[in-house]
Amino acid sequence: MAGVLAGALLLLAGCADMPGKQAAVAAHEAHTAAPSRAEALAVIDRVNGYWQRTTPPTETSFWNVAVYHTGNMAAYAVTGNEAYRQYSERWAEHNQWKGAKSDNKAEWKLTYGETDDHVLFGDWQVCFQTYLDLYRLGPQDPRRIARAQEVMAYEIGTDRVDYWWWADGLYMVMPVMTKMYRLTGDRRYVDRLVAYFQYANGLMYDSETHLYYRDARYVYPQHRSVHGKKDFWARGDGWVFAALAKVLSDLPRDDAARPLFEERFRAMAQTLRTIQQPDGYWTRSLLDPDHAPGPETSGTAFFTYGVLWGVNNGLLDRDTYLPVALKGWDYLTRVAIQPDGKVGYVQPIGDRAIPGQVVDRGSTAHFGVGAVLLAASEMARLAPGP
Repeated sequence: MAGVLAGALLLLAGCADMPGKQAAVAAHEAHTAAPSRAEALAVIDRVNGYWQRTTPPTETSFWNVAVYHTGNMAAYAVTGNEAYRQYSERWAEHNQWKGAKSDNKAEWKLTYGETDDHVLFGDWQVCFQTYLDLYRLGPQDPRRIARAQEVMAYEIGTDRVDYWWWADGLYMVMPVMTKMYRLTGDRRYVDRLVAYFQYANGLMYDSETHLYYRDARYVYPQHRSVHGKKDFWARGDGWVFAALAKVLSDLPRDDAARPLFEERFRAMAQTLRTIQQPDGYWTRSLLDPDHAPGPETSGTAFFTYGVLWGVNNGLLDRDTYLPVALKGWDYLTRVAIQPDGKVGYVQPIGDRAIPGQVVDRGSTAHFGVGAVLLAASEMARLAPGP
């Protein structure tokens, strides 16, 4: 009996001496059970309720605000909460169902710009995703999609393929192309989608890691992380991964273009699975966690959304990837989302991981909330229950 007691005491002592990181991992794993559908819907209600109470819908149609509305529409799709749809409708009406508003095609530009002549710049086109979704829901007033049709028909009618030269642009416009294809049946939207995507791949895709540089300025070795590594920006790759999920949601199962996007989606997922941090988040520089250490919500939420979408739609193996999604969800619900529903730890507007930049529980942004709503909506689809 004394020997058994001594052994038990030694076991307890060993547990007490468990290294801090190992103990943290054990505690984290206890939190990574799948939530019920009701729990996932409650997260949506808390996050979106806070945002809509504190943020008026009468804001710009530029990308940073428009990305929120892509998440809001996903939340509406799983909840049926009419307040969500009405919020996006008020925003769309405020912006006349347009992005950049110039009607003079001779002055339309595709370079970066926040003025109304930058009609062809993708950051002014992400709003079309929500306009097209609202049109589909009804009423099907042609005014809702007139600008999207005008701008996108103009683009696919040109010989240019260099519309998407930065990773963010893939999220902004790729889903617009597939939504326009669903609306019109015009095959040119898919053909040009592939052409523009392949142009972007030539600039930003790294075939060794299956990740994307934010744009050509950050390609290795001309640019390196502070420790000499390839520097892949989490939110930049989050844009791409989420864009692929959205494109695959719209493309028919037998579409000839689908294998290209499926292959890229699976390859990215495999890499992302191996570089997730023990606490569930991805660091701002994906391959160099010490470049800008600590949690970041927007990239993590986009990755969590994409992995959940892949599991829900049979593109990613459930046993392999559900633990990845649940770890991401645990970070989002345990750390990023505050008790009042505010989403924290969102890196501000930028184009790279910045050493020394402070990102904390007070750091929030429209696009970060939109990314969290995408992830939560996909979790609600996964979770059991009414």
